[in-house]
Amino acid sequence: MRVVTHLKGINHVKGRYYYHRATGIRLPDDRKSKEFLDAWQAAEDSMKGSRPTKNISDLILGFQKSPAYKSLRKSTTDVMRFNLNAVMLKYGTLPIAALDDRACRAEFLSWRDELAEKHPRAADAKLSALQRVLGWAYDQGLAPSNPLDKFKRAYSSSRSDKIWLPEHIDQFNAVASPEMTFALLLALHTGQRQGDLLRLTWTAFDGDGISLIQSKTRRPVYVPCTDALKASLVAEKSKGFPFILTKANGHPWTQDAFKKAWSATMKASKLTGGLHFHDLRGTAVTMLAEAGAAVPEIASITGHSLESASRIVDVYLARTRALATSGIIKLNEHYRNKTAN
Repeated sequence: MRVVTHLKGINHVKGRYYYHRATGIRLPDDRKSKEFLDAWQAAEDSMKGSRPTKNISDLILGFQKSPAYKSLRKSTTDVMRFNLNAVMLKYGTLPIAALDDRACRAEFLSWRDELAEKHPRAADAKLSALQRVLGWAYDQGLAPSNPLDKFKRAYSSSRSDKIWLPEHIDQFNAVASPEMTFALLLALHTGQRQGDLLRLTWTAFDGDGISLIQSKTRRPVYVPCTDALKASLVAEKSKGFPFILTKANGHPWTQDAFKKAWSATMKASKLTGGLHFHDLRGTAVTMLAEAGAAVPEIASITGHSLESASRIVDVYLARTRALATSGIIKLNEHYRNKTAN
């Protein structure tokens, strides 16, 4: 038996299997066997007179030139480019044909799990970026399958229970500038994302409500104004600035400048509990639920999916039930002590 030691163009996937890099042809498991050598030679012979098979790097580069990629926000593509660079370093030479092998999915997930030991959220981000490329490639007929069509995330976090209570709002407003106070009110009474609110101009306000297209989901949303929000909007509009949210000098906020101003106000307020600006969005959902709005009504206002809105409401109701139960226990204890005395 001939021992194979230095054949070119072979990739080894973490002890799982070997494949011929240029063609994606699966090779036998025993690299020292005659069958392995024969399979390698057959793969080499199949390439004669033909152009090299494309690989994962080709798909990534093609995706980055596509309308699907160019339509994304710059903040999204900046993060995605970083994650796809990591994918290219790891799997750039993997032939497209190898995607049809069931072991390919296991390899991708194994890589994610290895990264997730230290950074689970970053690991999911890299695999999600690859998933998006493979989904695009499959839809375009450029890949035989998408082995990452669905996968369970290593990182899971829900901020459904992070709610701004009235005392939190009072504590924030006690030290906030008028600009920060208005930003909090706008977020709380619309349930919209920070980036979408910062982009709003006065053309979005018709006197009764605010219209916008959410940048993340591309959903058109119309939010009727509460009396408090309407009064504040009318007062702000009279200043004659083009954007709804502005600095004191009337200039629009950049994302970074707004985050710094918000963080400074949070620090000055000494609020604890890890509350973020984004938690105002979930708080808006709970306020609507408390007022008696049904989940579909809530979702139509905030732009949440029905599933997300329902999950936030469920967490909120579970929390209020627990508080109610605790209150009744204390009330019963109070009356027992009073009766005993």
